Amino acid sequence: MHREKTKVIQIGDRKIGGGNPVLIQSMTNTRTQDVSATVAQILALERAGCEIVRCTVPDMEAAKALAEIKRQIHIPLVADIHFDYKMAIAAIENGADKIRINPGNIGGPDRVKAVVAAARERNIPIRVGVNSGSLEKGLLEKYGGVTAEGIVESAQDKVRMIEECDYGNIVISIKSSDVLMCVRAHELLAAQTDYPLHIGITEAGTVWSGNIKSSIGLGLILHQGIGDTIRVSLTGDPVEEIKTAKLILRTLGLRKGGIEVVSCPTCGRTKIDLIGLAGKVEKLVEDYPLDIKVAVMGCGVNGPGEAREADLGVAGGECEGLLFKKGEILRKVPEEQLLNALKEELDNWK
Repeated sequence: MHREKTKVIQIGDRKIGGGNPVLIQSMTNTRTQDVSATVAQILALERAGCEIVRCTVPDMEAAKALAEIKRQIHIPLVADIHFDYKMAIAAIENGADKIRINPGNIGGPDRVKAVVAAARERNIPIRVGVNSGSLEKGLLEKYGGVTAEGIVESAQDKVRMIEECDYGNIVISIKSSDVLMCVRAHELLAAQTDYPLHIGITEAGTVWSGNIKSSIGLGLILHQGIGDTIRVSLTGDPVEEIKTAKLILRTLGLRKGGIEVVSCPTCGRTKIDLIGLAGKVEKLVEDYPLDIKVAVMGCGVNGPGEAREADLGVAGGECEGLLFKKGEILRKVPEEQLLNALKEELDNWK
């Protein structure tokens, strides 16, 4: 497993790399200068399970806002910097737990050295980020366009810029909206470095399409033992990113905890509003700190038969359903009471 061999990097009070759990990240979409809105969004992300959060720092007002934001949140804060090295230094001075830069677009070597010096003074990690859309002209010509090999070479070039400043507190991020190219790039990079990797499919799309692309891409990468932190990039509410990331990690066996809901696709045997009920159950279980499986099935064929391994579940009948627990039928329940029956069992779960 590559992640077991990566360097351990401290981000605030969290550690990544070296076999530590894969941590979930997101990024705010508020104006960082609006402290109250940004804090409110971060607290919502925390409640959803976010473990590291990133804010953009486009100007000095945003950089200075980080200090107050950090005082009101409970997870490490990462500053996202583009082009202006002064913003990176200001973000560090205002308490950022990590900075994200592309050393190739913040100026010459002297500016990179200035940023590294500020990071070294406080032992702040630098995330070196390279996207497929930012490849240098020379690499595009060398590889005949955007390729996984070009992305990796670009990232390694940027890492060397930091290393030449005698600093190794580094996390690497390489992203592409092309899923298979992104997977290939991570495979190549993982064979060449022991720095921890932050992984994601950039510009993945809306909650619908982005979830599919991210699940496939991140699943392929993580299943190979690659990746120390993840972000699901979606055009939508960042809280949705956390929900998807948690499910990806649980599905791959990289995260435990939280109720898993399984439900059948319905068929002509279904005599209750199973689609509506499944959605309500999925919403219901979000706040329960239980590591169990709940089944929502349309008929007696699928549950408790096929769903016998579920810890708790319902199986629809004629305007009613069977409530079952660990494969054993507890009682019949009218359709309109099925959700409350599940809730009662969860509230008293032992």
